[in-house]
Amino acid sequence: MDNNRKRELREAYKNRHPEMGVIAARCVPAGALFLAPVQDIPARLNRLRFQLSAGNCGNRKLQALWNRYGQEAVALEVLKRLEYEDPAEDHTEELEMLCELCLLENPGAERL
Repeated sequence: MDNNRKRELREAYKNRHPEMGVIAARCVPAGALFLAPVQDIPARLNRLRFQLSAGNCGNRKLQALWNRYGQEAVALEVLKRLEYEDPAEDHTEELEMLCELCLLENPGAERL
């Protein structure tokens, strides 16, 4: 691959518009709900799925539910998406506020 093509790919990656929002891990049999604000939804869902299947999730309670009920009982989903204009801006505060709103809407939910 030549240097111009590498430069174009790097520039395209920097200017991409990743999906941001709040993801949820819902264990239906146990009635548990875990929420997390994320800056790249597809990447975080993939990471969480991999960590759970490898038995290496940082949230011990969610990992225990995954081990007990299996992959079919734990649904990983997007709860809310954040609408934003500038991908270069820091949206951490907005994501935290969105997550807090989701926690208020879902009593009994925990942070992931």
